[in-house]
Amino acid sequence: MTSYLFLAGAIICEVIGTLLLPYSKNFTKLYPSVFLVVFYISAFVFLSFAVKEIPLTIVYATWCGVGIFLVSILSYFLFGESVPWQGIVGLVLIVVGVTLVNGFRVEPS
Repeated sequence: MTSYLFLAGAIICEVIGTLLLPYSKNFTKLYPSVFLVVFYISAFVFLSFAVKEIPLTIVYATWCGVGIFLVSILSYFLFGESVPWQGIVGLVLIVVGVTLVNGFRVEPS
């Protein structure tokens, strides 16, 4: 169970780091750039703890899928980026895929 907390921490750090990309202005702004790097490094540290108990395929699929979903939704609210209906369908499919990957994974014997 703690591995899923580490995975959640990795996702949160990765999403925050990604949302800081526009503020870093191609790494020309010091503080956003420093925080961006710190959050990305933290995400990988959390990932390293998550893969101790959760298979890498599950960790990576969840990290990517949930990260894409959250960045897309938060970019809509924070930056006013549009999400066309095809994007919404894709985001729903990502959520379904992550749910399937996590809900029906086979434990190694």
